[in-house]
Amino acid sequence: MSLSRRRFLTITAAVALAPASLRAQPVRHWTGQALGARASIRIDHPEAVAITARCLAEIDRLEGILSLYRADSALSRLNRDGALAAPPFELLDCLAQAGAVHRASGGLFDPTVQPLWALWAEAAAAGRRPTADERRAALARTGWDRVRLDAARITLEPGMALTLNGIGQGYVADRVAAALEAEGLDDILIDTGELRALGARPDGTDWPVHLAQGGAVGLRGRALATSAPLGTSFDGAGRDGHILDPLSGAPVVSPWRAISVSAPSAALADALSTAGCLAADRPALDRLLAGFTAARLEAAPRAA
Repeated sequence: MSLSRRRFLTITAAVALAPASLRAQPVRHWTGQALGARASIRIDHPEAVAITARCLAEIDRLEGILSLYRADSALSRLNRDGALAAPPFELLDCLAQAGAVHRASGGLFDPTVQPLWALWAEAAAAGRRPTADERRAALARTGWDRVRLDAARITLEPGMALTLNGIGQGYVADRVAAALEAEGLDDILIDTGELRALGARPDGTDWPVHLAQGGAVGLRGRALATSAPLGTSFDGAGRDGHILDPLSGAPVVSPWRAISVSAPSAALADALSTAGCLAADRPALDRLLAGFTAARLEAAPRAA
């Protein structure tokens, strides 16, 4: 079962026009764990140590809201109890953005597939695939229209659960970028598995991003996300990918090897690249992106 977290968080930030006296300050380079993965933060700033500490505190705070890997997170408590009173703003905001992509994709992007994801993971751990009856039972516990969402309370129908895989990593990148920008950092590249660039590189050029499927994208004040249907799989053979079709309840059979999308925010790029893997053909992919005028398809190589 190949469900290991493969995200690698990297934050590179600098003062864009710092005088030479500040540039002479040592660069702070921290490595450790964040978002359930290896992490690296590199900051060129005279107060780099303090800024790094505040950055890590923000990541920890967001994990306490959005993570399925923490039993006490707001999302985990919502899934366990079926309701959450006075939900944190970040959870509401992330879910609202997920809902917008859900509508634009005709329901292909659906945060309520967590019961299906759990079913496939448990079956894979037992060395098998879910039966048709098991899939039907899990599908009966999904459906975005059955989520009640407002500032006072989030409510799920019995047996339902949400996942922010497909948008949460990008959302964290956006929030961390905002926190670093508030610190006066101008040239920032954040990689939470999805990329978020504020400004350009310190030398004024775009941040260069080389895509695993070939090609390159220059980022400046934008975000980039790539999703691959078989990038992570439930089974060791790599047949059953982690992106699930909310209509069939099975891993998507996608015509795309990967989808790369850029957008003003990493959360949007993340969600659109995931939804794009569920698009049946190029016209469907174009219709999805047409709902977000600032989003761009950067690469969509077809599966072999």
